[in-house]
Amino acid sequence: MIQRFIELGEGYSDLYELLEIAKTNEHRLAQMLAFHTKVKDKDTTSLAVVLTPAEEGNFQPIYICREGIPNPNITPNKRFELFTAAAAELGKKVIQMDVKPSNFFAEKELFFQYLIGILRLNHLIPPLK
Repeated sequence: MIQRFIELGEGYSDLYELLEIAKTNEHRLAQMLAFHTKVKDKDTTSLAVVLTPAEEGNFQPIYICREGIPNPNITPNKRFELFTAAAAELGKKVIQMDVKPSNFFAEKELFFQYLIGILRLNHLIPPLK
């Protein structure tokens, strides 16, 4: 199975697109995630939506708005409230975890592979087949 992150942006107006993806794919919605980190002395959060693979094919998309939202545990904000409200409406709980920032890695794809590893280890996405 191929598991890949699809980056929408940093979570300003694209957060609404992320929420729309979750709502329109409610039947495929597997997880709603918040990755907390510190980027250049600024506490930020990435929000992500994990969908189950389509009936045909071996592709599992993980849509993400990367490091553009203030960490809600330090600075409460409306964008995270919208995300948690959507999760509740869809019968999901937002799973939160602390991770290394993307600028810690030489390439963005290495950061995404790091996150995929964390998600697999925590059984939030299926293992490699």
